[in-house]
Amino acid sequence: MRWTHSTLRPLIGAVLVSLAVAGVAHADCYADYKAKQDNPLRLHYGVAEVPDAACSISAASNAIRPRLAGAGWTLLHVLSVFGPEGLAERKASAGEYFLRF
Repeated sequence: MRWTHSTLRPLIGAVLVSLAVAGVAHADCYADYKAKQDNPLRLHYGVAEVPDAACSISAASNAIRPRLAGAGWTLLHVLSVFGPEGLAERKASAGEYFLRF
């Protein structure tokens, strides 16, 4: 097969579309949540990175719960899920629990 301008154009277009879709599929996803420990009662607000496939409140809850449990925390609830644009405004509030779990 001979590669000509007319045969390469659709191929290049398909490659560019594939790369664009792959970039969207790998967007960063984060969740902010509240958690507790008992005896004595301790509460914290945190921000965690979650897989793209877990970028909903229920899926993020399932992703974060075992991470917290491994450190003795109980997830109370996930407040929201968001992209990287929401990190800066939550960093100070999360303090030491910013991207810890």
